[in-house]
Amino acid sequence: MVRFALFGAGFIGQVHGGNLATHPHTRLQYVYDVNAEAAQRLAGRYGANVARSVEEIFGAEDVDAVLIASSTNTHADLLRAAIRARKPVYCEKPIDMSLDRVKAVVQEAHDNPVPVMMGFSRRFDPNHRALREAVRAGEVGVVEMIHMVCRSAAPPPLSYIQVSGGQFRDQTIHMFDLLCWIAGQEPVEVYATGSSMMDPAITAAGDVDTSMLILKFADGALCHIDNSRHTGYGYDERIEVFGSQGLVESRRKPVREVALYKGSKVVEEGMFAGWFERMEPSFLLAVEAFAAALEGRAGAEYPTLMDGLRAQMIAEAAVESLKRNQPAPIEYWQPA
Repeated sequence: MVRFALFGAGFIGQVHGGNLATHPHTRLQYVYDVNAEAAQRLAGRYGANVARSVEEIFGAEDVDAVLIASSTNTHADLLRAAIRARKPVYCEKPIDMSLDRVKAVVQEAHDNPVPVMMGFSRRFDPNHRALREAVRAGEVGVVEMIHMVCRSAAPPPLSYIQVSGGQFRDQTIHMFDLLCWIAGQEPVEVYATGSSMMDPAITAAGDVDTSMLILKFADGALCHIDNSRHTGYGYDERIEVFGSQGLVESRRKPVREVALYKGSKVVEEGMFAGWFERMEPSFLLAVEAFAAALEGRAGAEYPTLMDGLRAQMIAEAAVESLKRNQPAPIEYWQPA
């Protein structure tokens, strides 16, 4: 049983809190949020304790690990505190908006290693995992092209977009992580282009809502990612890997695999209403993977802090490419 303290009682904190409280291998021990009432509500729902301060959690002997689901601007400081307290940590992405601060955290974790998992929960989606297994087993031969689609049903509030770091750092970063995880290598160059097609306020915020990216690997393989902040039909995510011997696809996922054949028409189920409805099961599977690793169970794996750094560095190169309207090399940094 792994006893967790949770930072953050907002939407995603409530998701993690429920999973930690109900999973047979984890326990929700403490909840902390700057909004004390929100922390009290979440803790009370699952019989957890409310922490009065960050220091209380990191000094508690009945806390085995922490989960950071608080606002982005708190991630780096909480990660560093967890590292210094020798507490394993599950942290939602991103590490920080400043790449220099990200590097500082990664360097500290390198010098004082503790288990750190980044919240790239899409790795735990059964369809995406099956696609990766097929690729890594050589089922499609040598990978030549990858196509990834990430289209949200509706954009987040403008207030969120203004502090999100932009579409590539916020939305596409999940695809960057999946791409490296599936391909088993890192892209070396990216060309990104984008537009604001739905709301001029997004342009004013310095962001785009519609974008396409081409990424190139050292061996010549290519990846195309297309993103949209809105659709007229629900959340749309899929991955296709084309190789020298075949193709494997993690398809668009409808709410149910049900089709009605009647007369000359076929009526099928539509897409999930939003990204969370589509990906909700993966959050529990992610917690399960981290708990399994901390308990020393064989075969447990999870996205690490270095994976988070890598995805963020790809995002930074994509932002640079978008600004300059030309391909940008992707520079990877390693701790000393």
